[in-house]
Amino acid sequence: MSARPPKDREPVLCTAGDHDGFPHPAGAAAPAPHPLDNPALGSLAGPHAHFAERRGRVLRYPVDVAPWLALPDEPAADDWADLAALAGPGAAAPLAGFTGRIPDDWEVTYDIHGVQLVDDGIAAAPDAAAVRLGHADVPEMLDLVARTRPGPFLPRTVELGAYLGIRRDGALIAMAGERLHPPGWTEISAVCTDPAFRGKGLATRLILAVAHGIRERGETPFLHTAASNVNAIRLYESLGFRLRRSTHFLAARAPEHLGDGRPVGAG
Repeated sequence: MSARPPKDREPVLCTAGDHDGFPHPAGAAAPAPHPLDNPALGSLAGPHAHFAERRGRVLRYPVDVAPWLALPDEPAADDWADLAALAGPGAAAPLAGFTGRIPDDWEVTYDIHGVQLVDDGIAAAPDAAAVRLGHADVPEMLDLVARTRPGPFLPRTVELGAYLGIRRDGALIAMAGERLHPPGWTEISAVCTDPAFRGKGLATRLILAVAHGIRERGETPFLHTAASNVNAIRLYESLGFRLRRSTHFLAARAPEHLGDGRPVGAG
């Protein structure tokens, strides 16, 4: 990755009716931000507020729950200082879906082009073989994640929502669950299958089962994946998800000192 952050990224792909970025008539009020435009902030300021660690207007999950920190939609210099204080001097701050300008004294450590997809009529259904996973299952879940790399999953991620798994001969071979939770929406995440059991439709069954639980609460499923993961995108679209927008998953390293020379975190 470049040591200097990208200043301009390609426009997001949105659909009409969302916070879409399309031109509006002169004098018309700009549409309110969509809850999925800044999903980590919506989660931590809403249904996941009980997890939130706060400094000023910046929120974060506990480091053993989820990696994401959340900036306000239009961060000011003080917000970046608060983000640096929460992350720690010289630490990388993972930001989900941030598309704004990164300050010059921050270093991008990774920037993954992703896509966000939303429920557009998926055939959600429970699965009799899917079992609810909990804290006792975390060692197996972490092992499965380490072997399949579906994305961030930490020792307490299971607390974010319902996680379902399928077992064979007692061993966990596939799982999926809930992560970010903006008001009215729930993200399906950690979709993974043991390589020895791929091609049997287990991931599809678990996605539909998790989506069923989300729908039963009156919420709408959504998910993210890397833009390069064309096979996953093709699967999700075949299940009834539609592309809402392109996005970025990035981490930016905080400076050791603020612009006025104070150490990061100094009040």
